Amino acid sequence: MIYRETGQFKNSYVSDQTIFPIRQDLVFVTGVILIAYLIVPFLINDYWTNAILLPFLVYALASMGLNILTGYCGQVSLGTGGFMAVGAYATYKLITAFPELNFIIVVVLSGLITAIIGLIFGIPSLRIKGFYLAVATLASQFFLVWLFNKVGWFYNYNLTGQINVTRKEVLGFLVTGPEATPAAKYLLCLSFVVIFALISKNLVRGRLGRSWMAIRDMDIAAELIGISPLKTKLSAFAVSSFYVGMAGSLYFAVYLGAVEPTEAFGIDQSFLVLFMVIIGGLGTILGSFLGSAFLALMPILLKNALVDGFSIEVVTAKHVEIIAMGALIIFFLIVEPHGLARLWQITKEKLRLWPFPY
Repeated sequence: MIYRETGQFKNSYVSDQTIFPIRQDLVFVTGVILIAYLIVPFLINDYWTNAILLPFLVYALASMGLNILTGYCGQVSLGTGGFMAVGAYATYKLITAFPELNFIIVVVLSGLITAIIGLIFGIPSLRIKGFYLAVATLASQFFLVWLFNKVGWFYNYNLTGQINVTRKEVLGFLVTGPEATPAAKYLLCLSFVVIFALISKNLVRGRLGRSWMAIRDMDIAAELIGISPLKTKLSAFAVSSFYVGMAGSLYFAVYLGAVEPTEAFGIDQSFLVLFMVIIGGLGTILGSFLGSAFLALMPILLKNALVDGFSIEVVTAKHVEIIAMGALIIFFLIVEPHGLARLWQITKEKLRLWPFPY
């Protein structure tokens, strides 16, 4: 009876179309956001920010982007790492070319540039799908990383081939570079994630989101009822790439500070974000957060438990960590193929009846 929906009636279209129609959901999400903004910034330090919170937030944003494309529109992509690289290098070129430009505008513009690139690489989706589309997007991953490695203009002909972020401020607070405070970096990433999570939640409930799901479920039937596969698929690629590009921008400028494309945006990055979406739950915004939390935080917990708890050497603990993470992924996919978001739905169904058995 904790999660009781009975008696929550709606008397207008506006109230019926709210993002969180159930009062308990609204209270829970509002409480989490308030804690994240008002309490967490005063408790964190460099370790919590750089090892836990920033990776979680950046990957949550990237997972949202891939979930829009794969979970909602049904277009499999293995080029997430390459699109994150586009966002990172777009940020670097904008910062160096226009040093006076506001950093928030730089991140959004980087996302828009990535959306244009995503539109171009999304054209093959009009003729192919499934594993063939996955191979096409994998080719874009390799091409983009090769391009950023070989063309010196992208890294301003730096002899090392590495790009480095300069000092940037937002509202008078330094958010990039080694002098930036953990709270400032955390709040910037948190604001991007919260704002664009709410936007994506609204987006998938509207006409565009329903068109994506229609193409995912049965593209021929969707076309017969008047949905354009051209506009729908390309819009999914554009919106997805926009989110992933912003994630790549924050990943480079706020989280790492300096990147090299092969190391930071390799194929393992694409698979990591894809696993986050699959484990969290395809076709759910919540799944992006759950999958990101699982794959970004669980390795840290395992490593600390093995090194500190069992006194295992760091090198050995790393191998055990990889094996354990693989086993956990397989276990979760066997227990609940629809991801952690489905487990959360089952929990809410149990809370509707608790403490009564039925």
